[in-house]
Amino acid sequence: MSGTRRARPSSGHPTVLASSPWLVVVTGVVVMVVLLIVALLSSAGQRTGLGAGSGEPAATVPLPPLPPASPSPAGATLPAPVTPGLSPRRSDAPSPTAPAPTAAAPAPSGGGGAQPRPPRPPAPSATVTVTGRYRVLESWGDGFIGEVLLTNSGASARPWTVRLELPRGEVVTSWVEGAPQGSARMADGVFTYTSGADVAGGASVPLRFHVDRTGGNTRPSSCTVDGKACGGL
Repeated sequence: MSGTRRARPSSGHPTVLASSPWLVVVTGVVVMVVLLIVALLSSAGQRTGLGAGSGEPAATVPLPPLPPASPSPAGATLPAPVTPGLSPRRSDAPSPTAPAPTAAAPAPSGGGGAQPRPPRPPAPSATVTVTGRYRVLESWGDGFIGEVLLTNSGASARPWTVRLELPRGEVVTSWVEGAPQGSARMADGVFTYTSGADVAGGASVPLRFHVDRTGGNTRPSSCTVDGKACGGL
């Protein structure tokens, strides 16, 4: 109809692609060719790397020369071990039976000189004895109480024995003042008392006794301590 207009197609890429399908085919082929070339180049690079690894090794950097070797310690001479009883100047062991060296005696001077005197022997130690001193403590018509004071002048303790000879009377009782008691006996007018404990060095103990029927005599005929006369008579 003469009065109707046909619409004009709009210009654009979809219309071009739709009207030219060969352009799509060409583009796909180009892309595939490019991908193939890239794959071939990559494969060729890997083969080149493998071939380089299987060939001769790369040159190495030379190392500096080593210092001269130190002398072996086996060549050093070590001192010989020291044997007990041997000196460095002596190689033989001393004889176990050899006597020890003694100092030589001094030779006498001259033909008529005086001979050396032998050493003086030590002086004997003094014998430590216990001494006694007699006295009367109390007296009455027919009896008295007497005492013998015992003294040890030495340094060590010692036993003792007192012996009294009485002209008349008899000892009724006896005792040691402030010390362990000993033993007493009376026979034929002789009174003997033996210590029950030693008297210490530098100490004194009194032996006392009661004598009865003396007739007024308070003095014994003799008084001894270990055979030595008492003082005070």
